Amino acid sequence: MSTVEAGSVLLVALVLAVLGVLIRYVGMVSLIGGYDPDTVSDEAGLATFIGTNTLYVAGLTALVAIAEYTQPTGYRAIWLVHLVGVGVLTIRMIRGARRFEAPG
Repeated sequence: MSTVEAGSVLLVALVLAVLGVLIRYVGMVSLIGGYDPDTVSDEAGLATFIGTNTLYVAGLTALVAIAEYTQPTGYRAIWLVHLVGVGVLTIRMIRGARRFEAPG
C-alpha cells in the first residue's frame, strides 16, 4: 500500500477519534446513530460508553494504517483483526447501549 493509501486509512482513524472524543468528552450524544432522547435514562453513561468504544475502533484503524505503511511480514492479516475487532465492538455497542434505556 502506498503512503497515500496508508494516509487515507489514518485520516479515517482521525475522524473516528474526533467523533469518539466529541461523544465521550463533550457529551454530543446526538452524533450517535439512532439516538432517541426520550428513551435514554443515563445520557452521560451512554456518551462515555459509546465514545470509548468509538475510540477503540479509531485505535484499531490507526493500527491498520501503521501496518500498511511499515508492511511487516504478514501485515495483510491486520485487516482480518480489524474486521473482527470492529464487528465485536459494534455488537458490544449495540447490546451495551440498551442498559442506558429507560425501562418500559
